[in-house]
Amino acid sequence: MNESKRRRQSAMAGIKTLLFAGALAALAACSTIDVAPRAELDRNARWAVLPLANHTETPQAGARAAAIVEGVLRTRGIGDLVRAPGNLGAETLFEPQDAQAIDKALAWARGAGIRYAVTGSVSEWRYKVGVDGEPAVGLTLQVIEVASGKVMWTATGGRSGWSREALSAVAQKLVRDLTQPLAR
Repeated sequence: MNESKRRRQSAMAGIKTLLFAGALAALAACSTIDVAPRAELDRNARWAVLPLANHTETPQAGARAAAIVEGVLRTRGIGDLVRAPGNLGAETLFEPQDAQAIDKALAWARGAGIRYAVTGSVSEWRYKVGVDGEPAVGLTLQVIEVASGKVMWTATGGRSGWSREALSAVAQKLVRDLTQPLAR
């Protein structure tokens, strides 16, 4: 009888393990992330968050993503962090930001004594069409050494959430994952 009980417990443990692994696989399927290894960046240097190019149909997605990036970088311990003035970006309600706006922002950063500039693009920022309307975010981030214009670090990823999850919450989780190599 003890042997029979042990077999049932072992079978139940195996089923629980499979269910847990399946749940983890389902959660992992909600995001795709490629991140460069940790770069040797001076966290005490002066940093700036520049405009993020908006390649979506969602107005102001670049500005929304940049605000989240700024907040997450501050929690990562980058204290001397400024945000580029709003008048540098060419993004309007209906037109995506162009490459000239990034060049203008880098020129501002050079004049402001910024060592590293964080910029990138937003490729997706929406609620998916359908019954559930899941939030979906796609971002690319880069850290540029302002003086040389050299890309020092880069990451890209996409994440979708559950139907009742806020788009900003999904974006924040994605930014956290993307910036993990910049953590303390």
